[in-house]
Amino acid sequence: MKSIWNQILQYLYIRKRDKSQPLNTNTRLMHGMNRISILMFLIALLIILYRLIFR
Repeated sequence: MKSIWNQILQYLYIRKRDKSQPLNTNTRLMHGMNRISILMFLIALLIILYRLIFR
């Protein structure tokens, strides 16, 4: 479970990535897509909470 949180923090640039892991174009694109999907999820969650509280 700890490694999942570390990976999410690395996706969002909160924690620096491990230098021992290889980084190529495919990995970079995958991390970019994951970053976008996490941010979209958080925005959607905020919208849902806003609608539940203020309606």
